[in-house]
Amino acid sequence: MSTKESFCLAVFALLLVSAFGVKDPELKQCKHQCKVQQQFDERQREACVRRCEECSRQKQEREHGGGGHGSYGEEDQYWNRESPIERLRECVKGCETQRGQQRERCQSSCQKEYEKERERYEGNERQEEEEGEEKQQHEENPYVFKDHHFVTGPQTQHGRVRILQKFTDRSKKLFRGIENYRLAIYEADPLTFVVPNHWDAEALVFVAKGKGTASLVTKDRRESFNIKEGDILRIKAGTTAYLINRDQNERLVLANLMQPVSTPGNFEAFYGAGGENPESFYRVFSNEILEAAFNVRRDKIEKLFGQQRQGAILKVSREQIQGMSHHEEGGIWPFGGGESKGTFNIYEQHPTHANQFGQLYEVDSSHLRFLQDLDVAVTLTNISRGAMTALYYNSRATKICVVKDGAGFYEMACPHMKSLQSQNHHEGSSQREQPGSRRESSDTPRYQKISSRLKRGTVVVVPAGHPFVAVASNNQNLQLMCFVVHANDNEKHALAGKRNVINKLERGAKELAFGVPEREVDQVFRSQEEEFFFKGPRQQARDFSDM
Repeated sequence: MSTKESFCLAVFALLLVSAFGVKDPELKQCKHQCKVQQQFDERQREACVRRCEECSRQKQEREHGGGGHGSYGEEDQYWNRESPIERLRECVKGCETQRGQQRERCQSSCQKEYEKERERYEGNERQEEEEGEEKQQHEENPYVFKDHHFVTGPQTQHGRVRILQKFTDRSKKLFRGIENYRLAIYEADPLTFVVPNHWDAEALVFVAKGKGTASLVTKDRRESFNIKEGDILRIKAGTTAYLINRDQNERLVLANLMQPVSTPGNFEAFYGAGGENPESFYRVFSNEILEAAFNVRRDKIEKLFGQQRQGAILKVSREQIQGMSHHEEGGIWPFGGGESKGTFNIYEQHPTHANQFGQLYEVDSSHLRFLQDLDVAVTLTNISRGAMTALYYNSRATKICVVKDGAGFYEMACPHMKSLQSQNHHEGSSQREQPGSRRESSDTPRYQKISSRLKRGTVVVVPAGHPFVAVASNNQNLQLMCFVVHANDNEKHALAGKRNVINKLERGAKELAFGVPEREVDQVFRSQEEEFFFKGPRQQARDFSDM
């Protein structure tokens, strides 16, 4: 265990006990944890004890001041006790003991302090990330995106929007085919309201977790409907949209594939309803224009657009939720061409492939007509613990996959990495290539294994033509939700299993390609009786050991 981990355990012991209201034992326990850590030197032990005392003092001040304890996050540690967002939560809870304007001023003061703290906090994190990325730039797997590859958009103590960096920021050569697509993750706490806004981008939305109510407004029409995990929704560019998380316990998480229509690779959210935070775009227009546009006096306009200061994601009461959630399940999906009379849920479709080792669900233009216009499909892969998918590739589609749940790893064959590394080597070398010499990239293809561990929230890009396999851990299933870009006329080609492409070759082609008799080729490629999901490496190894 590292020194940092040991210290965190000591502090966490105090926080865990304090959450249950124990008065004195938690400080004693925290100090004891500091003193028994063998990795600490004397200076570190003293610093640890001082931290315990400081945490205890802050807890007592909150209790005596009437402030409550903020709730803790889920297993992915969405709420960090030491972060500005958690301090904001504590501050706002302390305001609940006040009334009227005094309470509003208290909340506004909390929000302003949070903004200052967040700038300092993110600035420090950004500096650490940049220093680390300089060293890892040429070592990282460019096809895998982790937490530090996301930037935070609108955020309050009740939720946030995380936007993945542009794919071409990692590699212009590898991701040129998807340079005009962006991935955004929306997270909203229970009983929250996302302020109405519109985007200069087409959005394909997958409800990854939770349930809520979505409302879409265009021209003089508003459509509201209830959404749940597994639902798929298109929101056209320029459509004013707002959301409610109507669940009392579960967070609402949406995965959005954005296709900008104005500036390639970049999109923006535009807030009309709002005030100072989120800032309403109405505020930038001159008073004379607004007076004429609304046909009201300036003071009323200034009052209207000066009230909202709580951010784009707000906590709301159950009564407010009920007032905005009176919609039938299965209401007509707007802007979808009218082909579906109800909510289209991926879990309610028959799986394309299914056996004891996993299930693959696919939704394409044959299910939803608007997917034809977007040239996108949506898939959900559930791999049973210890199992794996077949090795396969897509003929023309690139998959942008988000690990929805679970853990595991993946491997992919890539012909580009060696040429990129060779190119970087030649560009960085002062030696000139001799006439007549040949670079490695001009020879027959050389493949490199691309691999990475997968955990919830990891994003993986699998380009067209690249053989790929995913394996679930032995402890839990692995769930992959994928946006399949350039899906029209795409075909999956299995490289192992009952229907793999090698089995379709004629005898002469097999013998010439592998240099062995056909029967030896078939002994390998016809031994797997399953079609798309198989036993994983360790499960297979146990079978071999019993032979």
